[in-house]
Amino acid sequence: MRKFTQCKSLEASQIPSAIKSKVVASCRFALLMQTYGNPGVTYGWWAGNSGVTNRSGKFIAAHAAHTGLIAFWAGAFTLFELARFDPSVPMGHQPLIALPHLAALGIGFDEAGAWVGGSAVTSIAIVHLVLSMVYGAGGLLHSLLFVGDMQDSELIQARKFKLEWDNPDNQTFILGHHLIFLGVANIQFVEWARTHGIYDAALGAVRQVQYNLDLTQIWNHQFDFLSISSLEDVMGGHAFLAFFMIGGGAFHIATKQIGEYTQFKGSGLLSAEAILSWSLAGIGWMAIVAAFWCATNTTVYPEAFFGETLALKFSIAPYWIDTVDLPDGLHTSRAWLSNVHYYLGFFFIQGHLWHALRAMGFDFKRVANAIGNLDNASVSLK
Repeated sequence: MRKFTQCKSLEASQIPSAIKSKVVASCRFALLMQTYGNPGVTYGWWAGNSGVTNRSGKFIAAHAAHTGLIAFWAGAFTLFELARFDPSVPMGHQPLIALPHLAALGIGFDEAGAWVGGSAVTSIAIVHLVLSMVYGAGGLLHSLLFVGDMQDSELIQARKFKLEWDNPDNQTFILGHHLIFLGVANIQFVEWARTHGIYDAALGAVRQVQYNLDLTQIWNHQFDFLSISSLEDVMGGHAFLAFFMIGGGAFHIATKQIGEYTQFKGSGLLSAEAILSWSLAGIGWMAIVAAFWCATNTTVYPEAFFGETLALKFSIAPYWIDTVDLPDGLHTSRAWLSNVHYYLGFFFIQGHLWHALRAMGFDFKRVANAIGNLDNASVSLK
C-alpha cells in the first residue's frame, strides 16, 4: 500500500504532463507485477501475466487464446473418447469425461448409455474444433496485429474496454459485460432442457424439463444442493442465475460510481494481480463444489452415465474411491471427475492465495531471505 501511495504522489507532482502518465504507469506496473523496487525488470516468455498486466488488448488476446485451447480440448477429447467407447460396457464403468455429459444432455446415447448414432456427437466435436481455430485466430490478431492497449484504439467503442484500475466506472462497465455473457449461457442451458430435454435418472429417459422459479426453494437449495433430486429445481436455479446475472450486468454497465470512491469500494486495491486472484478463487471454489456434487448426486450425474456414487476417504487430503469393483483396475467416470475436479480446485485456491498476497504487496523474497538467515544461523552455531 505504501508503494501505491508513492504512485499517487507522482500524479499530484509537478512532473510535465507529457511524461507524467508514462511515469505513473511505470510506477503502477512495478507495483502490480511485484518488481520489488526494480523498475527495469524483465520477464521470460513463460511469465505470461507480465505481458497483459496493464494492456487490455493483450489481455483480450490471452482470453481468446485460452478459450481456443478449451474448445480444442473439448472437441479433440470428445473424438478421442468416441474412438475408445465400448458399447458393450456400461458408460459409467469406462474412463470417460466428455461423452457422459453429452449423454446426460440427451445427445448420441439412449437412457442406458447405448450408442444410437455418432453424427450428433461428431458434429459437436467438429464445431468445437472449428471454434478453437476461430478463437485462436482472434488471440493471434489481438496479440500481433491489433493495439496492445485498447485505449490506443481508433475505435471509440473499443476504448471503453481499457484497463484503468483506479477508475471504478471503467471496471464496472467491463464487469457488466462479463455478467451478461454468463447469464446468456444459463439461458441456453435452461432452454435446451425445456425444448429438447435432458436425461432424467428417475425415469430412465430423456424428457423436457420446465424450470421451477420458486425463490424459496432456490434459497433452501443453497444448503442442501448436494442432495437435490428435482430437475425442475435445477433448471429453476439456472433460470434465477440468468435473470440475476443479466440484471446485474445491465446495472453495472448503466450506472456510475455512487458516493466517494473509498478503499472499501476498491480504491487503491484493484490491480491485475488482484483480479487474477479473485478469478482463481472463483474457479477453484466451483471445482471443489463440483467434486462433492459429482461424487454423491445422481440427479445431475446419473449412474447410467457416470457410474455408482463414491465413498469419501481422507489421508493427507480428501479423495473419493469407487464403491464397485471394476476389472483391470479401471475406475468409473464419476471417480475421475470428482478427484480431478477436487485437486484442480485445491491448486487453484493456492494460486489465489499466492496472487492475493502479491496484490496486497507481500514480498515473497522476504520468505526466502528468512530461510537463508536461518540456514546461516544454524551454520554459525555449528
